[in-house]
Amino acid sequence: MRTVITGGAGFVGSHLCDRMRAEGHEVVCVDNLLTGNRRNIEHLMNDRDFRFVEHDVSKPIEIDGQVDNVLHFASPASPFDYLAHPIPTLKVGSLGTHNALGLAKLKDARFLLASTSEVYGDPDVHPQREDYWGNVNPIGPRGCYDEAKRFSEAITMAYHRHHGVKTRIVRIFNTYGPRMRLNDGRVLPALMGQALRDEPMTIFGDGGQTRSFCYVSDLVDGIFRLLFCDFAEPVNIGNPSEITVLELAREIQELVPGCRSEIVFKPLPQDDPRRRRPDIGRAQSLLGWAPKIDRGEGLKRTLEYFRAVL
Repeated sequence: MRTVITGGAGFVGSHLCDRMRAEGHEVVCVDNLLTGNRRNIEHLMNDRDFRFVEHDVSKPIEIDGQVDNVLHFASPASPFDYLAHPIPTLKVGSLGTHNALGLAKLKDARFLLASTSEVYGDPDVHPQREDYWGNVNPIGPRGCYDEAKRFSEAITMAYHRHHGVKTRIVRIFNTYGPRMRLNDGRVLPALMGQALRDEPMTIFGDGGQTRSFCYVSDLVDGIFRLLFCDFAEPVNIGNPSEITVLELAREIQELVPGCRSEIVFKPLPQDDPRRRRPDIGRAQSLLGWAPKIDRGEGLKRTLEYFRAVL
């Protein structure tokens, strides 16, 4: 098979490139390197069945030859990135998704959209099920990302219903692991970087807000299963083990030998979700999927990676 992965030089995208190559797929990685990095895919550059194309998918995508699968993962994905690049974020969610769907339609390929738990906004329903429509502020600072992904889901379903494109939608919850950027603004790399540097560990609000962290290899396995499952509606992929941000900071303190970092508190950003936990019943029944890597093991692996980076 031949698989196109937009955003393939990013954190999750690069791990998908690895998985597809391991499964014997020829891979075309498309990335404009706004938030992705060549270092994430440099180990694949001499692979004759891997091709890197530097391109902004908000502009038409042209890929010669057969394409069996299109995985659309191009987008800034952390608050630091999408708040710094709100217009490109909206464009890649709208124009980029349109272009990627057009490629899938032209090539009669499967299409898989990387959506996000952010479509649920600051949820009033807990845990979050796929049939919950969410509580999103469309004009708040996070709206550029939340609404871009909500639109991308809508146009994906329109292509499925109107054009018969074989579409899949994965709603990704907090994910972590090697190849994250220490400075990408997400809570886990931020806390780990601060602990490793003996800097104050920043907690926004009182730290009582919850998140659910899924190790990247578990996420990629769920995505791979979904790609080849005949189901068009959204599927949550995440780890339902829920933890407060304050508890996470203390777990990281314990993992770093001799950690001298103190926890400091700062005001909570606007529209920051109070609770975040996936209901994975649909993934379990449709895909036979559940996470395998517990948080303790995943944090150790990720800390080793960040220690090497520093």
